Amino acid sequence: MVETDIWWLLPLTISLLIGAICPATGALLITQRRVLLANLMAHSVLPGLVVALAIGIDPSIGGLISGLLGALVAERLNRRFKGREEGAMNTVLAGFTALGVLLVPLLDARVDLETILFGDLLAANTTDLLRTAFAAGSLLALLIWGYRDLVFVGIDPEGAAIAKRPVLLIRLICSLITALVVISAITAVGVILVIGLLCAPVLMHVERSRSLKELMLRSASTGLLLCGGGMMLAIAVDLPPGPLIGTLCLALLFTYRANTEEQ
Repeated sequence: MVETDIWWLLPLTISLLIGAICPATGALLITQRRVLLANLMAHSVLPGLVVALAIGIDPSIGGLISGLLGALVAERLNRRFKGREEGAMNTVLAGFTALGVLLVPLLDARVDLETILFGDLLAANTTDLLRTAFAAGSLLALLIWGYRDLVFVGIDPEGAAIAKRPVLLIRLICSLITALVVISAITAVGVILVIGLLCAPVLMHVERSRSLKELMLRSASTGLLLCGGGMMLAIAVDLPPGPLIGTLCLALLFTYRANTEEQ
């Protein structure tokens, strides 16, 4: 009876963790002007997830490899199409998404594409919690190790390179952690909606924050409210949490923008 009464506790815990780490990661990406990379990686994990599920290994491994591969392919094409990088990255995004969908029938994989694309928080399990906790720990470790370099790279990447700071290493680690965060967020909002959770809370606070630390804390707090509130509202009105959270992101950002214009 007790287990039945608290069945929602695990999904709520995961949603709160996701609500904190997605906007915090988004703050790093937006200050480094690399948010399009996050969108690309969110879609690039799909082929790896499908292959991993088809051969019976942890989908996190396949998704991580696939996400990083997508980022590398995009980086290579960006060098070829200088000045037209957004077009190249969007092409990679679409290509990896299409490949993931094609692999489902080709590999005869038992994959629920709707769950991967839009999330299924109510079906979360302990493995999802551990995956999310690992992503959160990795992000925290990066902040402890390289916070000053993250600020430097965000403000002046060329100056950081001249000062011989590990710019490439910082960006590589950020890409790796972004992939981990995206994979952990699939349970909550799926690969399609995760970009809203990465960006919307950050855009609300980026102009009013005086430091990267303040921006991350404010964004994470807003993300907590979005995911926690969205989860409980979804249970109350019997709607899927992922799409509801994605809709709340848009509504909150639109409301914030409207209030700002009035002021």
